[in-house]
Amino acid sequence: MLKRLALAAGLLALWPALLHAHHGWGSYDAKNPITVTGKILTSVYENPHATITVQGADKVWTVTLAPTSRMRNRGALPELVAVGTEISAYGYPSTVDPGEMRAERITAGGKTIEMR
Repeated sequence: MLKRLALAAGLLALWPALLHAHHGWGSYDAKNPITVTGKILTSVYENPHATITVQGADKVWTVTLAPTSRMRNRGALPELVAVGTEISAYGYPSTVDPGEMRAERITAGGKTIEMR
């Protein structure tokens, strides 16, 4: 009984961090889509979402992609979003962070992949 109570207390203590780690999509401006094109500077292929940074024409963008399981299922393996790859990402800019966007689709290596 004490172990369960301790586990429940631990999970409750972590709850705010878990909520912050996986954000909702309401903080993106779906009415004003953008396209960011450039070379990938960094690539993190892990859950909850793969993330890349892209040197766009105007600035460096953080591009939030899909979960890795969805990316793999659609043929977007880590090599497709590797550092140095030229990429085009179409999606929605963040209303919170002016340097971040959520990608709806990406094109790299002659392949177009839907993220959603």
